[in-house]
Amino acid sequence: MSEQEKQLDTNKEAKAKPAKKKDKPGFFARIARWFREMKSELKKVQWPTWKQTWNNTLTVIVCVILIGIFIWVFDLLAHEVIHALLRLAGKG
Repeated sequence: MSEQEKQLDTNKEAKAKPAKKKDKPGFFARIARWFREMKSELKKVQWPTWKQTWNNTLTVIVCVILIGIFIWVFDLLAHEVIHALLRLAGKG
């Protein structure tokens, strides 16, 4: 067996061994680490000012109202067109 084949066999054996339980952190240690990482990420967030939040909220409310009016008008027109077609067909 060549030196390279021996090295490959050694690497395969090392990868095949399951990780020991002591190598893996415990449940509460993982939770604590998750919270530390989350806190670190939240410090990086650029939070909006109250003025930006208010302006964005107003923009969303206005858009919802406009889309609601558009859907209402479209529904009203579709309703009238369908009734007109039914009246023409003599079923209304």
